[in-house]
Amino acid sequence: MKTEEYQTFDMLGLAELVKSGQVSGSQLLDVALAITERVNPSVNAVVTLMESEGRRALRESDKSAVLYGVPYLLKDLTAMYAGVPTTQGSVFFKDFVPDYDTVTVRRLRESGLVIFGKTNTPELGGNVSAEPQLFGPTRNPWNLAYSAGGSSGGAAAAVCAGIVPAAHATDGGGSIRIPASCCGLFGLKPSRGRTSFGPKLGEGWNGMTSEHAITRSVRDSAALLDVIAGPAPGDPYGIPTPRRSFVDALSERVRPLKIAYTAVAPSGAPVDDRVVAELMSTVNILRSNGHTCVEAIPEIDGAAVSDANVKVIAVHHAFNVGKRAAVLGREPQAGDLEKVMQYRVDVGKQVSAVDYVKAVETLHQAGRAVGEFMREYDVILRPTTAKPPQPIGTFDMNTDDLQSFLKALWGYIPFTAMFNATGQPAMSVPLGWADGLPVGMQFAARYGDEETLFQLARQLEVESPWADRRPLMTV
Repeated sequence: MKTEEYQTFDMLGLAELVKSGQVSGSQLLDVALAITERVNPSVNAVVTLMESEGRRALRESDKSAVLYGVPYLLKDLTAMYAGVPTTQGSVFFKDFVPDYDTVTVRRLRESGLVIFGKTNTPELGGNVSAEPQLFGPTRNPWNLAYSAGGSSGGAAAAVCAGIVPAAHATDGGGSIRIPASCCGLFGLKPSRGRTSFGPKLGEGWNGMTSEHAITRSVRDSAALLDVIAGPAPGDPYGIPTPRRSFVDALSERVRPLKIAYTAVAPSGAPVDDRVVAELMSTVNILRSNGHTCVEAIPEIDGAAVSDANVKVIAVHHAFNVGKRAAVLGREPQAGDLEKVMQYRVDVGKQVSAVDYVKAVETLHQAGRAVGEFMREYDVILRPTTAKPPQPIGTFDMNTDDLQSFLKALWGYIPFTAMFNATGQPAMSVPLGWADGLPVGMQFAARYGDEETLFQLARQLEVESPWADRRPLMTV
């Protein structure tokens, strides 16, 4: 199979080719590796190659598995693959090698996917751009001077550059949706509890993080969530079981929805006029498809929620680094952590138990308020980011100018973290453009209602197709 042919298929399409005998999984892996060799020096999406593990998977996996033979990549964060380093994009963690598979990785492997590498991520997933000092920046395939987003920036760049049609990703404050927006792809963050953090963790960032994928097609995202969704023994959250598979749900047209939209950031951060224009264009598309769109927002104390979010994440960073320090028998030394991460760890150590509980309660109150708001609305629409993709270096975690970094960070992503706090499913759909760079629109549904989002995304995918839009390096 040639590169050009490989890149015309989504994940399910490649799986069908393997099942019908038109191509072998080994041939697909050869193509994926060849593309990686050609484009990765430019985009820096893949930081660890796992060719031997991929070859072994082809030999040992169940050939009747639903996704047998399709190349796949894991984010170098959260997803533990036994015997392969999980660096979390950090010098301090670069030698960490797990001796177990996480539940999500096990389910991905059982589906027949051929995992052959790991993708770049900022240190401990703590940035909106994948620019770790350990591996260097991941670049946007649409324009190499710009960021591919973060923290799942390597995953998005790999899909955008045509290495794979879909890649594993995680989202604790927008880390699936932001890079999907930057790279013109589809990215859905599942509801809290939809996927498991087992076997060793119960949750990430007090329930704000989720695992899933960044994909080119909506149906691939639905199929992957079918593969990884479901509880594991000891999970701390319960969630309504879907009434059917997410792929099956795509066969039914989305019902007319009542959608609340706004371009006003909860924090009051300014929103680029080009982004606002794309939001209003999306509203027009929705209305033309029979949906009711009303400008409305839930009553939330944005500043209090942002402060709570910062405290909770800082405490978790401090705890994570502390665990690693205990294993190594030493505290981080100069250069082990990037300057912004060291600051966050220091902040986390200073947060009292009472202040931590107060922060968690603030996030829960936000969830209650949005839950009440969504008694009236089916979906909330906001931009994914407040600005188009930003140049490499805008979000430098080794900067000495901490306040400028934080201002740039929160000014860029005032919309995504809310739905991590509330636990709702949310997706970025590639509907807009600004100066040749993609701009995503974000939709959130009621807790547990990924089905509505998938159906709406499929409608938009048909109405405003994006799959054939590819940067020059994929040709």
